[in-house]
Amino acid sequence: MPAAAGAPAPALRLPLHLQALIASGVGLRHQGYRTRFAPSPTGPLHRGNLRTALLSWLEARLRGGQWLLRIDDLDAPRNRPGAEAAILDDLRWLGLDWDGPVVRQSAHRGLYASVLSALRQAGHLYPCRCSRRLLADVSAPHGALAVYPGHCRDRAPLWGPQDGRLPSWRLRLEPGVLRWQERGGPCGRQDGPTAVGDVVLRRADGVVAYHLATAVDELLMGISEVVRGEDLWPSTGAQVAVMAALGAAPPSYAHVSLWRDARGERLSKREGAEGLDGLRSRGMDAPAAIGHLAASLDLVPPGSRLSARELAANLSPEVLGA
Repeated sequence: MPAAAGAPAPALRLPLHLQALIASGVGLRHQGYRTRFAPSPTGPLHRGNLRTALLSWLEARLRGGQWLLRIDDLDAPRNRPGAEAAILDDLRWLGLDWDGPVVRQSAHRGLYASVLSALRQAGHLYPCRCSRRLLADVSAPHGALAVYPGHCRDRAPLWGPQDGRLPSWRLRLEPGVLRWQERGGPCGRQDGPTAVGDVVLRRADGVVAYHLATAVDELLMGISEVVRGEDLWPSTGAQVAVMAALGAAPPSYAHVSLWRDARGERLSKREGAEGLDGLRSRGMDAPAAIGHLAASLDLVPPGSRLSARELAANLSPEVLGA
């Protein structure tokens, strides 16, 4: 049973097979550079996604490391038929080859359930029945929920259904600063209570939340550095907190600037930003598309034509890092 309020929490006891998997993954970090590209199959990759894919692929190739591909497909209602196949086809067309088999988060549901069960038994989780309407009062100006105010934190933990509705499961975050290594800048840090809060790790509909799945998979896959857009920087503290609860250190992170349009707006699937189909409709073949993506990073002059491997052959890790 979870610890009572005010009582010391029992030690976290992960199943032995899960301990071994995490230990094995963390050990891989010390064997060489490992990064990943982790798109969601909710639609075609836009140019911003493709640029991040190219950048992380280059990092892995220039460091003699591995570039892993993970499909973040847990939120089934948002997945689109054929989207995963289109993502793989786009990467192949650009010449961005990945190492090992494709990893799908949907195949890890049992592992996530084991992690959640262990966290719950150790008192790291509590049930939350706050509705979206209630939480809208603390919504951030841009529409995303602000730090959870803790309405349910100290209530008696009732895990079963009430009025036909199950609770979400929140991480009980302890006071303190969450830190991680951030490449290209100062050490990343977020104050747990004021900047992160008690994030949801399992939604009320039973779906494993993004922070839990991402944190677990970074450990299982042995990721040494996460290369992703700067829009995901605010998510880092919550994922670092999950790893800390599991007794593991986080990877390092490289949050890269977003590709923005002429109005300064970020490119995103939601706005239907142009992907490879749009570039191909403008007459671009793969070398032209690679040149277009690389020029946006100031790696080559505009109008350059070259393959991904030719690009890698003409760069150094120092140039790419700069």
